[in-house]
Amino acid sequence: MVARLVIAAPSSGAGKTTVATGLMAAFAGRGLAVSPHKVGPDYIDPGYHALATGRPGRNLDAYMCGTGLIAPLFEHGARGCDLAVVEGVMGLYDGAADQGELASTAQVSKLLKAPVVLVVDASSQSRSVAALVHGFASWDPEVRIGGVILNKVATDRHEHLLREALGESGVPVLGVLRRAPAVATPSRHLGLVPVAERQAAAVAAVAAQAEQVRAGCDLEALLALARSAPELHAEAWSPEVVGRLHAGGPVVPTLPQTPSGGTPTALRDDCPPRRVAVAGGAAFTFSYAEHTELLRAAGAEVVTFDPLRDEALPEGTSGLVIGGGFPEMYGAELSANEPLRKAVAALAASGAPIAAECAGLLYLARSLDGTPMCGVLDADARMSERLTLGYRDAVAVSDSVLAPAGARMRGHEFHRTVIEPGAGPLAAWGLRQPERRVEGFVQGGVHASYVHTHWAGSPEAAARFVEHCR
Repeated sequence: MVARLVIAAPSSGAGKTTVATGLMAAFAGRGLAVSPHKVGPDYIDPGYHALATGRPGRNLDAYMCGTGLIAPLFEHGARGCDLAVVEGVMGLYDGAADQGELASTAQVSKLLKAPVVLVVDASSQSRSVAALVHGFASWDPEVRIGGVILNKVATDRHEHLLREALGESGVPVLGVLRRAPAVATPSRHLGLVPVAERQAAAVAAVAAQAEQVRAGCDLEALLALARSAPELHAEAWSPEVVGRLHAGGPVVPTLPQTPSGGTPTALRDDCPPRRVAVAGGAAFTFSYAEHTELLRAAGAEVVTFDPLRDEALPEGTSGLVIGGGFPEMYGAELSANEPLRKAVAALAASGAPIAAECAGLLYLARSLDGTPMCGVLDADARMSERLTLGYRDAVAVSDSVLAPAGARMRGHEFHRTVIEPGAGPLAAWGLRQPERRVEGFVQGGVHASYVHTHWAGSPEAAARFVEHCR
């Protein structure tokens, strides 16, 4: 049984990431094996969690993966660990729009039977903190709030007033943190700046967060609270078992013939099979650990490359995955790497399977903010003032290397760019919410879309992709 805590807050901006990352690093510094988790679709916070613990940061998303997979995915990530720290999303009871508690931190805490520590921004309140904490603790009797950490406390006098008020609430104070600029992490249009873009500064920030938590929190009480969580009785999710279940299934041929009418390179028996190149580096930091695990379980050899530095795809590449990230921050550098852009375009022309999400979609476009990209898609992308954000209920419009037409998947959009046109002659997805529309591109072996998906919730996508790599 893994001891576990959920770090939640009344709202965004209270300091969940600082506290959760600091706790992970502080406990890891004491020699504990700490498993890091994040509620929801966020890719960036898990990067800091991984830095703090030395283990992959993993997401627990009840919308994209289903409530039945939350405990198994948790057990998979936490296998062999002494402690798991789960950072929540938004406010404790906030989840998918118009879906009740679905995908909320509260729901995940109940699915994990985990005690919750509420992080409260106390900067503009004193006695009112008791009413706030009482309200959150009593709203849902199935959510166990085991303590509170007061953040952004100004002075000793301020701390005294807060502790006095909370003394009658029945919720213990497990930590008090002062304002500390050293622990701050810079943000931009989509949230925190990823670890890969500020490695040295991120290491220093995580170390400062750990020191702040050590100085201001009762680590022994927090560990005792984590150890009070009951047994889960959930079988760990296994990419190998899932891979065997979906391997070798029927695949609808969707790859084109070559101009000469021969067999595409990606399908020839003499082609090195199943080597999947996955884009990484500072421009493409968004990926779920389970994607790589499922690709390997389906028989792929996964090789990471950096489009900012590598001028060629890994030798023998028969499939390409380009996830999310911030290509808009590196447009000039990506464009300057013309040899790689040509290699990606040639791979696409060969009919090889390419799965591109969000940043990958922009990279495959003709241009991004007027700067040449790979030119695989007859579309141009640009930055926008409008934030597109939210869960998506998607139906495959066209047969592709990820899904047959009519297949349903759940995903998430999060971007401040637009691409014109928004869909190709063969669209990738039909979206049901918040408005009905089609989006994305299916073109030969290419599946490119703004929608991020979590393959643990749809493992047949990874198996189908690898099957096409043959």
